[in-house]
Amino acid sequence: MLNNFLKGHVYRLSQFSSRGSTITIHPLKNIMDLYMGKVTIGTLPQEFQVIFDTGSSDLWMTSLFCPSPACSTQVRFRHYKSSTFRPTQKTFSIAYGSGSIEGFLAYDTIWIGDFISADQPFGLSVVEYVLEIVTYDGILGLNYPNKSFSGAIPIFDKLKNQGAIAEPAFAFYLSNISKKRKAISCSGSCEALVDTATSLILGQRRLINNIQKLIGAMPRGSENYVSCFVVNTLSSIIFTINGINYPVPAQAYILKVSRGHFYTTFKENKVRASRETWILGDIFLRQYFCL
Repeated sequence: MLNNFLKGHVYRLSQFSSRGSTITIHPLKNIMDLYMGKVTIGTLPQEFQVIFDTGSSDLWMTSLFCPSPACSTQVRFRHYKSSTFRPTQKTFSIAYGSGSIEGFLAYDTIWIGDFISADQPFGLSVVEYVLEIVTYDGILGLNYPNKSFSGAIPIFDKLKNQGAIAEPAFAFYLSNISKKRKAISCSGSCEALVDTATSLILGQRRLINNIQKLIGAMPRGSENYVSCFVVNTLSSIIFTINGINYPVPAQAYILKVSRGHFYTTFKENKVRASRETWILGDIFLRQYFCL
């Protein structure tokens, strides 16, 4: 798919996008297994580093009104410096796997590369509860509008509705599961989500435990480890999507954390623990171009 895409669109590293073109390529950085890119907000524009998240639908930034410790490390949106800023009285709350935020809804002009969304609704956080070090200024959700906690139209859909995007599609280069062609999960089919804001591969605890046993992983604390001597001998885990096999090799699903220590990237999906729902995170995305 990537080869066909590149044949139709001549790609130069120095030319990510151009005005009037039907496609824009927006560079992202991998920071602590989170894929981030730059957006600008307001008039005059202010620049922020945000997570491009296919697992959520809301766009939000940190506000000047947030006293939470996490906010002290983030670039905050200075609303008083933007002549196009328009606040509202509507509040919202969003829960993520690693924490939650609360804030209020506002409107302003937002740029992604050469795309501009005027009067775009977005959130400004006033409280942030997070369980890890924050290395981003906000989150840009790319999921469907009906998944929005704030009720605001996501920026991708707004760009599509106003004709800024030629086709309603975006892509990232970054559901049976089998080992040695033998089904070990989803024998009758199951639900799977591709999520740029999830670094690992998540599934139901019982099925994840089966995979850990098959590859000989041993639990130690919150992780499952394998011997460094077996990494090159482990089989690929194959995800079958719409009849097409997508192998993920052991070199991708086993990560080295220190000298001689390797751990697996399969974890329990605690958000949807009661359903056989898989989340294919960055481990999968780094192997395949996803449209």
